[in-house]
Amino acid sequence: MEAQQSLFDFIQQQSGKLLEQTLQHIGLTFISLLIAVLIGVPLGILITRKKVLAGPILGLAGILQTIPSIALLGFMIPLLGIGAQPAIVALFLYALLPIIRNTYTGIKEVDPTVTDAAIGMGMSRRQLLYKIQLPLAMPVMLAGIRTATVINVGVATLAAYIAAGGLGEFIFGGIALNNTNMILAGAIPAALLAILFDGLLSLLQRMQLRKARKAVYALPVAIILLSSFYLLPSAYGTKLVAGFTPEFMGRKDGNLGLKKVYGLNIRTVVISDMIMYKAAYEKKLDVISGSSTDGRVKAFDLVVLADDKHIFPPYYAAPIVRNATLEKYPELTPALNKLSGTINDSIMTELNYRVDYLKQDPARVAKDFLVAKKLWLPARNGTKGTIRIGSKIFGDGYILANMYKMLIDGYTDLQAVTKTGLGGTKICFDALLNNQIDMYPEYSGTGLLVILAAGQQTVDSLIADRQKVYDYVSNAFMQRYQVRWLPPIGFNNTYALMMRRQQAAALHIKSISELKEYLTVKGKE
Repeated sequence: MEAQQSLFDFIQQQSGKLLEQTLQHIGLTFISLLIAVLIGVPLGILITRKKVLAGPILGLAGILQTIPSIALLGFMIPLLGIGAQPAIVALFLYALLPIIRNTYTGIKEVDPTVTDAAIGMGMSRRQLLYKIQLPLAMPVMLAGIRTATVINVGVATLAAYIAAGGLGEFIFGGIALNNTNMILAGAIPAALLAILFDGLLSLLQRMQLRKARKAVYALPVAIILLSSFYLLPSAYGTKLVAGFTPEFMGRKDGNLGLKKVYGLNIRTVVISDMIMYKAAYEKKLDVISGSSTDGRVKAFDLVVLADDKHIFPPYYAAPIVRNATLEKYPELTPALNKLSGTINDSIMTELNYRVDYLKQDPARVAKDFLVAKKLWLPARNGTKGTIRIGSKIFGDGYILANMYKMLIDGYTDLQAVTKTGLGGTKICFDALLNNQIDMYPEYSGTGLLVILAAGQQTVDSLIADRQKVYDYVSNAFMQRYQVRWLPPIGFNNTYALMMRRQQAAALHIKSISELKEYLTVKGKE
C-alpha cells in the first residue's frame, strides 16, 4: 500500500492544473456576471418605469433560479453544445434575479421627497435617474451584484461536468475516486474565491457615496478584466484538447499513468461520460478516455489508440458479491454463474450500442439477450429474501445489473432490486462494504489498481496476464474485504484513448506513443 498523500502534497503536485482551473473559474463567474449586469440593471430600471412588467419579469427570473443547476446545464447542451457557452448562459440566468430585484428595490426605495425636489429643480427623467436615483440606489444594487457573484462562484463548479473547466474538475474527480484531497483542492479555492469577492464588494458597498462613485466607475473595467481570465489557460499548451471523465483524471491507469509512463502532456478538460463521445464526434474534443466496448465507439466512428506501453491492465468484468450474502443464500451463486463466459467484446459492444446510442431500455436489451441465449425464465416472485444489485453509471453496468436481476428472479426464490447509476468505483464499492448493496459488476483491472491500489512491482508482474490479475484480485478481495469474485462474464472492457478515425488517420496517429510524439513536435513549433 502506498503512503497517504497529504493535501499540501497534492496541491503542490497539481499546482499548474489548479492555477488553470482557478483562472477558468474566475473567468466563467465574471463573464456571466458581466452579461447579467448589462441585462439585469436595465431590466430593473425598466420595471420601475413600467410597473405592469415588474411581476412577470421578477417572476420569470425567480423561476429560472429555482431550476436545479445541473438540470439547467443539461437543458443547455442540446441548444449550445458543451464547453463555455452553455455554462455561461446558465450562470447568467442564475445571476439575473438578485440584480434585477435589487436594482428595482434600490430605485423604488429612494426617498420620494428627494426625487420630488429634483423634479422641482427641472431635472429630466434621464438626469433624475443618473444623478439621483442610481447613486442613491447603488448600495442596494451592489448587494444584488454581490449575491449574484457568490451564487455564480458556487454554481460554476458544475460547469466542469460539461467540459467548461473550473474548480469543479477536482471536485467531481474527487467524488468519483473518493479522494478527499482532490475534493478539497477544488472546494477550498472555490470557497476562498466566494469569500474574497464577497468581501471586496462589501467594502465597495460600505464606502461613502463620493468615494464609492469612483470605485463604481472602475467596477465594469474590473469585471471585464476578470472575465478575460477564462481565455488565459487556452492561450498556451498543445493544439489538441482531451476530454477525460472525472474518475479517469485521478487514476493510475488513467491520466496519472499517461503522464508518468508516456510523458503525455495534453491540455485536458473534465467531462461527463454521457456526453464525451458525442463531443469528440462533433469536434469539440480531439482525444477522449473511453471504454473499448462502449457502443458509442462504433456509433461515432472513433478509433482506439494502441496502448503500446501497457498502462491499461485487463478489465474483465465479473460480479463481486458480499461473502455473507452468498453464505446466506447459496442458490445465488449458480444463478449468477449462468452469465459466465457468455458475453464477448463484440457482443458487449453491440449491447452497449443499443443502450448508449439507440437509447433502448437496458432492461429490454438485457431480456433480449437472455432470451436469445435461452437463459430467461419468468420471475418466481420469491419471498425468501432480497438481493440488492448495484451498478456504476456506465451502460454495461445498467445492462448487467438487469441481467442479474432477471436471473435471480427466474432461477431462485429470492427477489432482486437494482440500484443503478451509483457513480464511480469508490461509491459502488463503499456501498458494497457498508451493506447498502449485495453485489455489482466490477472489472479486474479496476480492482487491481483502484480498490487494492497494488504497488508498481505487483502490477508489473501481473498486468500482461489476465488470469493472474483475476486470481490476485479474487484472493485479495476475499482476504481484505470478505467479498467474492465470481467467474468472469467474458468481455474485456478496457480503458482506452480514442480519436476520430479521420483525424487520427490524417495525423498518422495509431498509438498513444505516436500521439505523444505529435504533441512534442507541435510544442516545439
